[in-house]
Amino acid sequence: MRFGILGETRAWRDDGTELSLGGPARRALLALLLVRPGEVVSADRLADEIDPAGALSAHSLQSQVSRLRAALGPEAAIERAGAGYRIVVPHDDVDACRFERLAGDGRAALRDGDAGRAVALLREALRLWRGPALADLAESETAQAAAVRLEEQRLGALEDRIEGELRLGEHRAAVPELRELVGRHPLRERPAALLMRALFADGGQAAALAVYEETRRHLADELGADPSAELVALHHELLTADPSPSPAAPPAQLTAFVGRAEDVTEVTGLLRVARLVTLAGPGGVGKTRLAVEVAGLVTDDVCFVELAPLRDAAGLTQALLGALGLRENGLQMAAGGQAPLDRLIAALSDRVLLLVLDNCEHLVDQVAALAARLLAACPRLRVLATSREPLGIIGENLRQVRPLDADAAVQLFTDRAAAVRRGFAADPALVRRICAALDDLPLAIELAAARLRTLDVDDLAGRLDDRLGVAARGSRTADERHRTLRAVVAWSWDLLPESEQEAARRFTVFAGGATAASALRVCGADGETLESLADKSLLEVAGGRYRMLETIRAYGAERLDAAGELETVRRAHARHLLELLRAADPHLRRAEQLEWMPVLTAEHGDLLAALTWAVEAREVEIGLELLAAASTYLWIRGAAAAVAPQAIALLEVIGEEPPAGLGEEYVACVLLAASGAAGRPVWRRHRERAGQALAAAWPGARPGRYPAVLLLWVMRNVGEGDLLDAYTLVSSQRDCPDPWVRATAMYVLGWGNLGESDTAQAESFFGAALDGFRALGERWGSALALDSLAALAATRGDRGTAVALTDEAFTLTERLGALEDGADLLVNRGDHLAGGDVAAARADYGRAAALARRAGSSASLAAALRGLGDIALLEGDLAEAERLYGEAAEKLDPHWVRSIGNRVRALAGLGRVAEARGDHAGARKRYREAAESAAVMGGPLPDVLRMMGLPESVVEAVSTR
Repeated sequence: MRFGILGETRAWRDDGTELSLGGPARRALLALLLVRPGEVVSADRLADEIDPAGALSAHSLQSQVSRLRAALGPEAAIERAGAGYRIVVPHDDVDACRFERLAGDGRAALRDGDAGRAVALLREALRLWRGPALADLAESETAQAAAVRLEEQRLGALEDRIEGELRLGEHRAAVPELRELVGRHPLRERPAALLMRALFADGGQAAALAVYEETRRHLADELGADPSAELVALHHELLTADPSPSPAAPPAQLTAFVGRAEDVTEVTGLLRVARLVTLAGPGGVGKTRLAVEVAGLVTDDVCFVELAPLRDAAGLTQALLGALGLRENGLQMAAGGQAPLDRLIAALSDRVLLLVLDNCEHLVDQVAALAARLLAACPRLRVLATSREPLGIIGENLRQVRPLDADAAVQLFTDRAAAVRRGFAADPALVRRICAALDDLPLAIELAAARLRTLDVDDLAGRLDDRLGVAARGSRTADERHRTLRAVVAWSWDLLPESEQEAARRFTVFAGGATAASALRVCGADGETLESLADKSLLEVAGGRYRMLETIRAYGAERLDAAGELETVRRAHARHLLELLRAADPHLRRAEQLEWMPVLTAEHGDLLAALTWAVEAREVEIGLELLAAASTYLWIRGAAAAVAPQAIALLEVIGEEPPAGLGEEYVACVLLAASGAAGRPVWRRHRERAGQALAAAWPGARPGRYPAVLLLWVMRNVGEGDLLDAYTLVSSQRDCPDPWVRATAMYVLGWGNLGESDTAQAESFFGAALDGFRALGERWGSALALDSLAALAATRGDRGTAVALTDEAFTLTERLGALEDGADLLVNRGDHLAGGDVAAARADYGRAAALARRAGSSASLAAALRGLGDIALLEGDLAEAERLYGEAAEKLDPHWVRSIGNRVRALAGLGRVAEARGDHAGARKRYREAAESAAVMGGPLPDVLRMMGLPESVVEAVSTR
């Protein structure tokens, strides 16, 4: 039998049948006995608590006990004990006792770090509550005290459960409950602290700080007290946190800097007066280390770009964007946007920054052209380059980096040798001979010194002597920077046993380094071999990844080709990367997306290398599979344009017909090819076949292999004018078993209803999409749905809701690190505010423009300029409005769905300016252009224009043209 006092007093048999307990007196009697099962409660106290007025006699109490015994039956014994009664039942049969046990176990599990078990126990405990504790004893002092104790335990269990959920990453779902909890208990600090952590974990730093301020004010007003030290410490932590993306810093160095103090002083001084300084010299001479030391002394912001992993110039601009912490595309996934170079210039145009371009020699012509363009367009930018040869452009200040002088070389060798052999001491003349044999090159010296872990210094000197002739007799036609360093690398390589040589040459297929697991899998080596290669400086270990110096990697790649293993190992590398992408893909559409994105970002260079190999080797199947498996990651990260050249090249290999059985992969390839600046002709050529392949891959309600492809397809088709088939395809997925696909279908169908001017149904679909994405903890889709709902709210005049929804979407974009999307949302918020608070709207447009310049987004900057143009027109400044509208219209791509609304508004604004000046012909021309741009969205033109936020008078003017 089970008993309940957490709510109305109730009793159930084990089969779930509820017993009839009788009237209020009998339920109150049972509740009093169940507060402490097994303990005696005096008859006098029972009578007083049941009937405080004193009308319950001893005989009446005995009668109530008898009737209660009859109702409960033999399974629950109510015994007479001295001058009172007690109920004999197992403690776990009473919900209050079971709750206390489960809550205690849950708290212990939380304290032990087992958040999963803690949450399960606490949820089970809290489910036992059906209402206020001891509800049948409202006037009983004893019951009130017990109820207060139980309610306090309930609140503590609730807080423990939420803390456990936060530890498990369930931040988004916890926020509404925590807000309600803080509202009911404004003086309780723990819920406030949990809410602050939940908000910040989901990107809401400002909202978290606002919670602290409100709590502090409540404590001061109500209690005259300050927040606890713990809450103050949390506040300080939030104040000092920076969730925004920042430029890549120079790599941290693990060893002392030897022998370059004069060089550092000279280069630092040169950068004060020169805007381009190139550190030139042979490989291994220490150019990168010198650049790192100089960068550490400048007072400007520094962005360090490693160019060595790039195989060709196709990814050069994208590499700079990535180092600056910028995504290539915005959240809306539209294709055909601003060129990467234009975005890069926009991001750097007004910024004081030192850009360090490291290892330019293999792309020297392209780097020179890019540096010249950036320096001409960005007057506050300075560039420090390292290369084996000058860039050769006007304004370059060349600083030749030469080998170490004799004393510095000996000091470097001695320092590094002492690090691997305790108490190292050697004849300075012998050390000097070793360094001279290595041409005093820092890299060669470090490699040689590392060998002292297993060799004697005399043995080392003897082996070097055997190889002096190799360096001296190198081909006179070979570049000097190759002759000496090749000899050093070859010497170091030859000292490796065959098993380590095999692992090292196979490792060279990793363009961006590798985790230990990846290296072991692809190289066919064991952990001891990798550690030995790291000990001998053939590999470096940093941030949990193994990396190989580029000079050693180039030499090892030659050895891999000579061994006849190149194609086999590259294929194994590509297959391993494909397995990782497939394992990660489902998590990118769930709450774990923030956890998996950094994992895949670290593999980005290897993805590009694997795709390039697939194209060169004409491995169509694995190339398509790589692109499809990476598509969700690429679009969320905003890096689709980075793989566009490989996708286009792969389509050229494929020809006119998609390969059998790879229809969906082919569609992903077409979408990614279309994301680049050169993708539009490819899109036109392959669009029809891709649509057929997608329809075949998504029959009925059965999902395809790559759910993100369906959403990307529809979004890419918005500006094409014939969306019927795409919407029909999505509609078939409303009952798909995949919850992300169902949410996506709701989102897309919402846009379909907008095209039919059914705003009520559209809002219903967007709301369902938001619920679906939120249930999954998926921020990308949630931000899309919130932005759409905000637009609908603004259309019906509910500006407050529109602003609130936009703020929530902005919080998500901050968490995603999407500067471009943040700028667009600020423009949207400015549009929502412009009708009532012009000053606030102007501030949002101005802030959006600054953020867009930082992001390097021409489209977002144009949207902000369009908003400022609206304000200039409102204030009667026709010249300024015309300038802003004209600049915005010029920057906005008429074929990019993301830009259509702002382009229409800019063109309509130019029409309004012309009309205000009495230029009716000019106004008609501009209104006609606006109508033509808006028509691609489908649906009745007036309704489309209203959705774009145009005033009714302008809607009428454009619609009649």
